[in-house]
Amino acid sequence: MKVLVCLGNVPDTTTKVKFGDGTALDKTGVQWIINPWDELALTRAMELKEDSGNSVSSVTIVTVGEKNAEPTMRKALAIGADDAIRVDTVATDAFGVASQIAEAVKDKGFDIILSGIESSDYNGSMVGGMLAEMLDVPSVSSVSGISISGDNVDITRDIDGGREQVSVATPFVAVVQKGIAKEPRIAAMRGIMMARKKPLVVVPAAAVETLTDFIAFELPASKPPCKLVDADNVAELVDLLQNEAKVL
Repeated sequence: MKVLVCLGNVPDTTTKVKFGDGTALDKTGVQWIINPWDELALTRAMELKEDSGNSVSSVTIVTVGEKNAEPTMRKALAIGADDAIRVDTVATDAFGVASQIAEAVKDKGFDIILSGIESSDYNGSMVGGMLAEMLDVPSVSSVSGISISGDNVDITRDIDGGREQVSVATPFVAVVQKGIAKEPRIAAMRGIMMARKKPLVVVPAAAVETLTDFIAFELPASKPPCKLVDADNVAELVDLLQNEAKVL
């Protein structure tokens, strides 16, 4: 089986976000990382490949992004992915990203496609489902576990009040969430050295329509200063909670 992991190149969650003129992210000084949910998906893909009891033969990553995404992709190769595909265009909306990935991989014969449930920058939760529709394959959402036994793929889904076990035929898209792997894998020095020689193929962007435009970005309002209320002044506390905080 061939596994594909969709990989997002996102700002580190500790990055102080700036928007310059308010219409685009100021990328100056931004530290880029693998999208956390995609990193867990990659970790699980590597675990499946390393398990001699199943038939996973290769793990490929795909990213939609410009050349500045390649250091993040090399990190994924250092973790253990066999090769990488970069679609050479700016990642726009979810439809555009899913369309570009679909065009890039539709003839590659991947059996299992893993997509993180969302990206940590836009939190859209749409790419995985859209990709499955564009490739005309089944999709399974809320995946927190995946195992392979022969030609059967068993999926664990987190649902309200418990868990659900399903079996799915390949090819399919799994939209994975927290729980798919315990901890993200960290690249060893040997992996970092080997990653330099692993193939990273750059493919041109397909002619895909963009359905949305970003008009402006706005940071949330600054939090007001804390107000200290004397422990004996219950009336003032209740008044603030009712009329200012509006939580009562």
